[in-house]
Amino acid sequence: MKDGLKKIYQIVDILDESHSLKKYRVISSPQGPWLKADGKKVLNLCSNNYLGLASNKKVRQAAISAIKKYGVGTGAVRALSGNSILHEKLEVALAKYKGVEAVMLTQSGFVANLVAVQTLIDKEDIVISDELNHASIIDAVRLSQVQTKFIYPHNDLDGLEKKLIEATKLQKEKRSDGTEKIILIITDGVFSMDGDLAPLPGIVKLAKKYGAVTMVDDAHGEGVIGKNGSGIVDHFGLHGKVDIEIGTLSKAFGVLGGFIAGNKKLITFYKQKARPFSFSTGLSIPDTAALLESVKILSSNPRLVKKLWENAKYLQKGFQKLGFNTGHSETPITPVMIGDETIARTFSQELFKKNVFATPIVFPMVPKGTARIRVMPSSAHTKKDLDFALKQFAFVGKKLGLL
Repeated sequence: MKDGLKKIYQIVDILDESHSLKKYRVISSPQGPWLKADGKKVLNLCSNNYLGLASNKKVRQAAISAIKKYGVGTGAVRALSGNSILHEKLEVALAKYKGVEAVMLTQSGFVANLVAVQTLIDKEDIVISDELNHASIIDAVRLSQVQTKFIYPHNDLDGLEKKLIEATKLQKEKRSDGTEKIILIITDGVFSMDGDLAPLPGIVKLAKKYGAVTMVDDAHGEGVIGKNGSGIVDHFGLHGKVDIEIGTLSKAFGVLGGFIAGNKKLITFYKQKARPFSFSTGLSIPDTAALLESVKILSSNPRLVKKLWENAKYLQKGFQKLGFNTGHSETPITPVMIGDETIARTFSQELFKKNVFATPIVFPMVPKGTARIRVMPSSAHTKKDLDFALKQFAFVGKKLGLL
């Protein structure tokens, strides 16, 4: 009998034979500076829980209290009976925190990118995207079915301007409905594999010059850069000059979800037209309540962000002193560059034996030959934790002949 999935099974076999199958360690403890993975207590250096809020007592209690008052699920999409008062409060709190007019919640940062792009443009518009943008942006552009898309060299403003010149020539031809084609520039704010920042002031300047719309995915900037961690737009003082901001609530905020931020009319448009918003149930009650508490903590207390940066700088200097290459990160994201993918995987396995949980980043997440161990410090780590990490990295580095 013919098996229609034979090709799929062959792909799995090839991955298995080449030792490329992803292994998922099982976590059986709260997220924190240390956690239990595969039944073993290990130092956690691969979490996006930048500020330790995933297991914060106040955040936990907010979720518990909300369950007692409102239950667990919302029961329906927000357009019907599922629009909780907590959703409304969280959108207002996030808008104030971000310094924007309005916010729309989504189920994840990935979904936020899908919604932001596919709802705004279609096949007749034009997209210009940084070559190292996140997978969710790439998928969002594909989903929009846009036929004209340009990829510019990473963080290259001259390269971006060349693409804008081409785009404006194509824009002279109107859409089939007689309206002007939208030119949408999309960039990550913080690039998650290398930790570098987008040159946002230059991008905004070029967008204004050529009449383009700007969109920034600030997933790794939220809770990390800007006043009280309010993001890359605040970091560069560009309030009101970036059209669409995308945020993720599963990283520094410590919970789950995403959002689109911008002016009131834009967000109203999204709430009217976005299919994933209209046809999918929103965030659960405990998630939303926990996020409200996270925003409250971040809005009033800069200490967590300050500690995050202190830990990141200490760790990065320590790696460099040992002789590791940490790339060109401008944020707490700390890539320990290895190069060879097999060695990177072995390095991670050897670290785990020494009670350090730090995962390898290999192709296709990064180009071949640039494999690394991506180290993610948090404000919850102590100096003792970081010294332990450096000691074990030094041990494994010497054992594998990298130092």
